[in-house]
This record gives sequence, structure tokens and C-alpha cells, in this order.
Amino acid sequence: MAAFATVIDRRYSKEMIVRARTVLTMDGAPIENGAVAISENQIIDVGRFPGVSARHSGQEIIDLGEQALLPGLINAHCHLDYTCFRGKIPSRKSFADWIRAINAEKAKLSEQDYLASITEGFAEARRFGTTTVANLTAFPELVSQIKSPIRTSWFAELIDVRSPERANELVDLVRRRTDSLRRGVELIGRTRPEPVLSEVEGGAPNWGLAPHALFTTSANLYRRCEEIARRDDVLLTTHLAESREEMAMFRDGSGPLYDFMKSIGRSMDDCGHETPLERFFDASPSTSLRTGSRRALQNWIVAHLNELTESDFDLLEASKRKFHVVHSPRSHDYFAHSRFPFEKLRALGFNICLGTDSLASNENLSLFAEMRAFQRSEPGTSPDKILEMVTVNAALALHEGNALGRIRPEFQADLVSIPCSGSANTFEQIVAFDGPINWTMVNGRV
Repeated sequence: MAAFATVIDRRYSKEMIVRARTVLTMDGAPIENGAVAISENQIIDVGRFPGVSARHSGQEIIDLGEQALLPGLINAHCHLDYTCFRGKIPSRKSFADWIRAINAEKAKLSEQDYLASITEGFAEARRFGTTTVANLTAFPELVSQIKSPIRTSWFAELIDVRSPERANELVDLVRRRTDSLRRGVELIGRTRPEPVLSEVEGGAPNWGLAPHALFTTSANLYRRCEEIARRDDVLLTTHLAESREEMAMFRDGSGPLYDFMKSIGRSMDDCGHETPLERFFDASPSTSLRTGSRRALQNWIVAHLNELTESDFDLLEASKRKFHVVHSPRSHDYFAHSRFPFEKLRALGFNICLGTDSLASNENLSLFAEMRAFQRSEPGTSPDKILEMVTVNAALALHEGNALGRIRPEFQADLVSIPCSGSANTFEQIVAFDGPINWTMVNGRV
């Protein structure tokens, strides 16, 4: 504990060496008696402690003791707006019933409630060793009021189910929300002395667009989002093929979700013809497997993708273009969705990450718990590959593969440590970890 006290007292040191029993760089085997040299917010050296300390003599040394040091974890899909919904929505008989339930809870909240919920979510994520999140928010105008203690890619969540015909207004809505995100981050950068954690130096923009899902967002709004994404070179994310009811709605033109969406006035002309995946590709020319660009698909982060038919897999196999996929194991279990087709998607070359989804369908924001849940469903996947899903893979999805997700010179100094006994496979210990995170560094600061 003395080492941790030293870290707290000297957390603003510009240069330091962090030593641990084991360092997991995500670039090979763990380094025993390892060390990481840090200058301001950047890693400058990694190796065994004797060599690193000799090359950087005179620097402050933080000895974490019997700990494993690993890259900060990256949550590739979450909704911090709904942190306050923890335990409030019991599992429902149908996905449509759950939508009704969460809409009823959302109607009770004020702007201040959402601010408190997001702030609570950030604090909890950091306590669980998460140093970067991809956060979908329905309130991008609140960003300037939030001080995030971790790196954040903000995605403005967009829904137009009740008014898809208002094309010009929809374009203005998207632009207002994305401009609000940009202004919020610029304001934070102007008013704070420390670096803005939403940004990674030299990295991709820190905001994106989230057309919610095919059943709540029109094809026109998907196209408009892509136009803005191409204009500003930002990322896109959406929920796709999540539930059996979504499959029944689009492929068969039936089911509880079909009936619910029809009852609130959604046009159902696009239902009863094709699978959700086929509909997604048809929603915008830039995502078409036939005419779309590789770059356009690589800008998409697709959440869920549980419901795929054999013809969908044929479609994916026929294309060399790939989007990124996020799986949320515990939320998946809450809804009792169809088995996530991990092996098939991995065999096709998809980059697969893990996320927590929201606390409207999960109990906490721990990515360690997500790794454990994933291992239970996919016991044949090695622990090191599971850890990659919340480090290396997630960094690639956020277009930060050259700055985050590894412990490597010139990468950002985002690190966490957990107790390490040295008596078993280190990666296995990390995936099995279920305790408090004693030490976290974000952007070179503890």
C-alpha cells in the first residue's frame, strides 16, 4: 500500500518509471520484473526493470509490487445515460416490452438526472479499470457540462421513427447534435489546464454518430449520417440484428416488435422482405457490399449482430470489406438472445470487441465481468485473445490502434494494475479477476 500512497502524492510527475512483477504489453509474452518509462502522457520505453531503469536513470520509480500491469481497458459500447437504471427493469417477456419499460423510465428523468447518471457511469467505469469508452448519448448538448475522468468517444444517438419524412429537419438535427459535441469538446479544451481526455494526440476525432437501429431510424437518416461522417471523417455506430423480434420484423413482417413499431406510427413498408443485415446494407450505398467503399465499412462499429442467417453469412463471406463488431455478453444473457456467432464472425476476419451495453440490461460497468461471461460462453477462446477484445481490438474499432490498447513506446500512458500471484497463467488470472482495481493511470496521471 505504501507504493500506492507514493503514486497519489506524486501523481503529476512529468517523468517516471512504473515497475511491476509482470507487464502485459499485448505484443507478446508477459515481461517478468517489467517496467514502463513514461514522459508526461506518453510511454517512452518498455522492458525488464534493470534495463529500463538504467536507460532512464534518475527518474522517479513507482514500484507496484506483486501486480500485473496491463493497458487500460476499452469499453467499445456503452450507454452511460442509463447508469441510473441499474436494477430498475426486470427481464421482460419480449424485447418490445423492454423497450416500453425503458421508455417509461426515461420519461421520468430530467436533464440534471441524466447529467448525474453519466457522471456516475464515468466514475464506475474507471473504478473497474476502464480508461476509454465509446459512449452513446441521446443528449450531446450536455457534453460541455461533463468532466470525464477517462477518454471518451462520444456518439450522438439519433432516432426519427415518428417523422422519417422530414428530411431537411433531420439533416439539421444531425448537424446540430454533432456541432454540439464539437463545441462541447472545444469548450472543455479551452477551460481546462489538463489535456482533454476525449482526444488522443494525433488520433481520430473524438465524436461520432449513432443512428440507433433499423427499427427506429429511417434509411434516409442512415444516409444523412454517412454524408456527415464522410464530410468530417468520423465514426458511426448502430445496433443491428440484436433480437429474434428484429429478425421477425424485417424478414417476416411479424412479431411483437413489428406490432409495437406499427402501433406508434412507424411505416412498415421495409418489413417482410429481407434480414436486418440485408436491410442495413441497403440503407446506404456506402455500406453496400457491392458498391460501398472499404473505408466506409471500417468506420462502422456494429453492436450485437446476434441474428444472422446462412444467407447473411454468405453475404459477409462474399465481401472482403469488414465493419467492427461489439458483443456485450451479460446484456446478451439478460435478454436471452440467440447465441452470438463468435466463431463464424472470427473465421470471416471480423474485429470483435466487448462492451457493457447499459445498466438497463446489466448490473455494472466491469469489463472484467464481461470477459468472464464471454469465457463461460466461449471456453475454447484463449485468455490472451479475450483480453485483446477489450484492448487491442477495441482500439482498432475506435481508429486508435496506434495510440491505445498496448503498452508500447509512443502509445498513450493509459495503464491499470491488478494483483498477480505468478503461480498460474497471467492472462488467465486477468480474465478471472474479480476484485478492486488499486491503481489506474489515464493520460499519464493516476
